[in-house]
Amino acid sequence: MRDHLRTALAFLRNTWRGLTSMRTALVLLFLLALAALPGALIPQRSLNQSEVDKYFQDYPDIAPLLDKIGMFEVFSSVWFASIYVLLFISLIGCLLPRCWEYYKQWRSKPVRTPRNLSRLPHHAEKTLDTSVDEAIDDAKKRLRGWRMVEHTEADGARSISAERGFLREVGNLVFHFALVGLLIGLAGGKLYGYEGQVIVLADGSEFCNSGTYNYDSFRAGLSVDGTQLSPFCVKVDDFNVKYQPNGQVAGYHVGMQYQSGDDLESNTWKPYDLQVNHPLRTAGDRVYLTGNGYAPRFTVTWPDGQQRTGLVQWQPMSPQTMLSQGATKFDPPGITDEVQRRQNQLAITGLFAPTAAFDGKILSSGFPDLLDPTAAIDVMRGDLGLDSGRGQSIFGVDQSMVQQGRLKRVARENVRVGQEIRLDDGTTVRFDGVERWANLQISHDPTQNYVLAFAVLIIGGLGTSLIVKRRRIWVRAAPHPEPGENGSARTVVEVGGLARTDQAGYGEEFARIADDLLGADVDHSPQPRADAGTARERKS
Repeated sequence: MRDHLRTALAFLRNTWRGLTSMRTALVLLFLLALAALPGALIPQRSLNQSEVDKYFQDYPDIAPLLDKIGMFEVFSSVWFASIYVLLFISLIGCLLPRCWEYYKQWRSKPVRTPRNLSRLPHHAEKTLDTSVDEAIDDAKKRLRGWRMVEHTEADGARSISAERGFLREVGNLVFHFALVGLLIGLAGGKLYGYEGQVIVLADGSEFCNSGTYNYDSFRAGLSVDGTQLSPFCVKVDDFNVKYQPNGQVAGYHVGMQYQSGDDLESNTWKPYDLQVNHPLRTAGDRVYLTGNGYAPRFTVTWPDGQQRTGLVQWQPMSPQTMLSQGATKFDPPGITDEVQRRQNQLAITGLFAPTAAFDGKILSSGFPDLLDPTAAIDVMRGDLGLDSGRGQSIFGVDQSMVQQGRLKRVARENVRVGQEIRLDDGTTVRFDGVERWANLQISHDPTQNYVLAFAVLIIGGLGTSLIVKRRRIWVRAAPHPEPGENGSARTVVEVGGLARTDQAGYGEEFARIADDLLGADVDHSPQPRADAGTARERKS
């Protein structure tokens, strides 16, 4: 029984040592980066479900297999989380013992002066016309800022052991702890953050962050239920786009107002000029401009004189020309019978061009700005399938209704602003004008400031560990057996140096210290490293 317990404990100890080694941490970090690649190359359900559906249509054989191993939900998969957690454990297990070792080194005194300084990689020696105490005092002044300890040797010599560069290990530890903090911050953002998309018409329309129902799409963190969103409102007054002569965009400007905090109670609006890469930051959220487009306005007048006006965003098909497609749908007024109401629903579908360009009667767009707005529309009448309980795109009609003959085209025509189409029953469809819309992205990440701070610490810690060098220097001052002129004291001063790392630059620093202590005419060239044979000869 004891043997089995001893074997189990040995296995656990060896497993823990292997997991908390720096080599394992590097391997896990590489695996984490490798595991994140499918999330960038394969569409993810949390970001774009329609792209996932399209992937299944394009690759019907491989898509189900990828789905089983979680490739469409990489960052919430079990295997990705396992790598993440193991990396945390490995890094923390590596860092804590290193912190204790560094603390012991920091508390310990510099090592005693070696007996033979000439064997060190850097060495200089000179006899000075000064006393031992004066030489040591000069060395203390020159090495101010170094960690020093003084020793008195048996032959009357005095020596100083000094070392510097402890910040190198501090920078190394800061880098690794900041890396752990960054990973925790990113994980916290996934847990407590949310992100949503909403299209707002640039005609004074408002959006309030009061619930998920106000969004066109919403992606919540694992701990977000959508009931306690940051309270704020925005109002989009106008949308200005500057175009170059070739149709390229020179700049986007969204004239908007917002209110949050006490402004909500006092109904006070503050102006803001929203631009790309210049988000609005309010109530702990960020509001980005991510897209734009056009919303044609159509007015339908039924034979009895009743009117309905529809203003719905259409989807841009070409960012260069802003040729758009969409569908504006209407319920007939005054019909109480459910069957008749479904049979007389209308949909205006087709293409919209801000600057019309024709190839015969086929409409296209020649420029993205509103120079000659024209719409090529199909007027559909029948059952739109709005009451079927199935979701459908706002940019099109349910094609199954068309295939079943329950939705039929009753008119097709190109219309400019102010023109109208008369249907067979006397109903008219008029193209009244166009409004712009802005696609806003609302992002909430409570850990973003921590992520920024840890990222700065990573750069600072890495830079410190690369720039700072661990080095040691020893100074020995021994009385010369022969006095100087007029019986003055003479002292043999030796300076030895050792860099704890193989970085360049310490030779220049050692030369400056040696010159200050011994004079500029001293030879302080690096000593050749002794091999095993040479060492044995010196020992003998």
